[in-house]
Amino acid sequence: MKSVRSCIGTLVVLVLFRVGEIAEACSCSPVHPQQAFCNADVVIRAKVVGKKEVDSGNDIYGNPIKRIQYEIKQIKMFKGPDRHIDVIFTAPTSAVCGVTNLDTNGKKEYLISGKAEANGKMHVTLCDLIMPWESMSATQKKSLSQRYQMGCDCKVSLFLLCTHNNHYCATYCQHG
Repeated sequence: MKSVRSCIGTLVVLVLFRVGEIAEACSCSPVHPQQAFCNADVVIRAKVVGKKEVDSGNDIYGNPIKRIQYEIKQIKMFKGPDRHIDVIFTAPTSAVCGVTNLDTNGKKEYLISGKAEANGKMHVTLCDLIMPWESMSATQKKSLSQRYQMGCDCKVSLFLLCTHNNHYCATYCQHG
């Protein structure tokens, strides 16, 4: 009887563990920063100064669609339209790939890449390249202005080279 309870307890723990995994709906493949730059319509350096939830129309059933609107102070445009971007939109939860964890006190700078919407607004997801500016290497920062755009006709991929159980990460360029 004791072993049956133990098995049931273990089964309950495993099921609950899997429910947590299933609840996470958003997943993104790792992308090299240059490829993220090339895939984006807009790439900027900015500080986030505000955040609010806004309505952005209705779904097909008439229910309101919510989005998070981040107010930003754009520092530099690396790629994008010839206008200043003041707000960025994202989905309201990370489960649907919304970016919900940006620091809004205006002190932290970010590199933010995303898509331009038809109405001229910028939209970001967890799959876009969004990272604190201070965590970027000097080479990455320099590449934003000089190298990344030149390589956009090249697909950058990551792969592992395995030699005697040692893993080396390398990139290669596929022209297509």
